[in-house]
Formats: sequence, C-alpha cells, structure tokens
Amino acid sequence: MVVGVIGDPVAHSRSPTLHNAAFAALGLDWVSVAFPVAPGALDVALPGARALGLRGLSVTMPFKEPVAAAVDRTSPTAERLGAVNCVVVEPDGLVGHNTDGAGFLAALRRGAEFDPSGRRCLVAGAGGAARAVVLALAGAGAGEVIVLGRAPARAAAAAALAGAAGRTGKPSDARGADLVVNATPAGMAGTSSAAELPPVDPALLGHGQLAVDLVYAPRPTRWLQLAAGQGARTLDGLGMLVHQAALQIELWTGSPAPVGAMWHAVTARRSRGARAPRS
Repeated sequence: MVVGVIGDPVAHSRSPTLHNAAFAALGLDWVSVAFPVAPGALDVALPGARALGLRGLSVTMPFKEPVAAAVDRTSPTAERLGAVNCVVVEPDGLVGHNTDGAGFLAALRRGAEFDPSGRRCLVAGAGGAARAVVLALAGAGAGEVIVLGRAPARAAAAAALAGAAGRTGKPSDARGADLVVNATPAGMAGTSSAAELPPVDPALLGHGQLAVDLVYAPRPTRWLQLAAGQGARTLDGLGMLVHQAALQIELWTGSPAPVGAMWHAVTARRSRGARAPRS
C-alpha cells in the first residue's frame, strides 16, 4: 500500500521518515513517498491519488486550504479550520482531516505535562497552524485564548474559533499567560524568516510559564533559548510534528501508531545532521 506527501516544495519533508518508521514497526508492507505538486496541478493530483490506488495523502504547504475545498468531504475539525493536512482515500471518495491541533495537544501532554483546561493561553500567528492550535486549546477547555496577528481581520477570525474564550490581544498580554505559543514561521531555518524573532518578546516571559515554538528547525530556536534564559519552561515543535503524523497513521491503517518508533526515526535522522523547515 502507498501513501504520499504532497507539497511545493516537498523533498525536505520528514513525513515519509515518520510514516515509514511507523509502517515498519507495525509490520505493514506500506510505503510513504514525497510527491511534488506544482501550483495549479492540485486538480489533477487528487483524482490521481484515487486512480492509482493510494490509501491517502499527507498535505503540507501550500495546499492545506485548497485541498479542504477540493475533497469530497471533511471531518468536523477540518471543516471548521478550512484546512486539511491528511486525506484518506475511501471507496466513496476523498475525506479530508486535520490532525495538527490534536497533535499539538498530544505534544503538550507528552513533552510538558501541560493541561490547557482553565489556563490562559496566547497564540502568536493567525495562519493555518495557529488556527489549529486555537481551536484545539478551546476544545481542551482553555479559560482564555488570546491571538496575536499582524492582520487584524485574520487574528479576529482565528480568535473566533475559540468562541467565548477567544479574543485578540497585544504582545504584553504574554506577561500573564500560562502558555505562550509561537505559531509563526519566525526563526525557521532555511526560510526568509530565519533571522526573525516571534512577536512576543522573550523578556516578557518567566517562571511558571510554558513557551512553545511550533518551529522545530533549528532545535531549539533562538526564541526558546531566550525564553529559557528568563526562567520559562520550553517545548519545541518536533513533538507536534511527530504526533500529527501518528494520527495520520491511525486514520490510514486503523491501528494505534507506534509513537516511540516514530520519535526514534526522526531524532536519529537529526543526529545524522538532516534538517527540514516544514512538516
């Protein structure tokens, strides 16, 4: 059985490494491969996946939103986000899912033993990853979800996903937050944003707070290093990458994902010097 990862570019993606480690651990004769899809070719790629008998697709930039509009149906989470990062090829059509938010919550539990219930959370960013985090935090019972975004309308739309708990805010709101999440590409290796810092000054952070950066290359990011220097606990984005991929494995195979094997694969690859800026 074959699954694919589609994006532009996609050669750097770690998803095949994670998926293939899981298939091997499960004893499945499956393979995950990267398929570069040129802009404008998505309307050919999706039907092609079904025609070729693929079991599913992992979706990365810049196709998460276009795929949500192109599949036959979406999960409730993917529908609310308007973004799909996983497609399951079913006999009656293509089904779009979004595992980013659930992967984020799993990473919080495993990497920091953090429960968002009743907590004050701040999310920097209003793009697809930020929206997934906002929705997930609200679903986990966060007391308040504050969104920082450069575009006021996009920030307001992201905050609205949290319902009554959501609002837009300003960087200084980080002072009183239990959880501060960078969901922007600031600091991401190999991109035009590599030299930037997230919009939350790490000097605003300190003891009793958890700073999470969805960026995982470099690991840790400069922002996390500075936040740790102020006394905050920190968590990088590798956990979210692993756990969102694990949920994709479960959607495709129906089996519990071997998360330990997936962690080993991605950390072993890093130890050999491999680096990738996106999932």
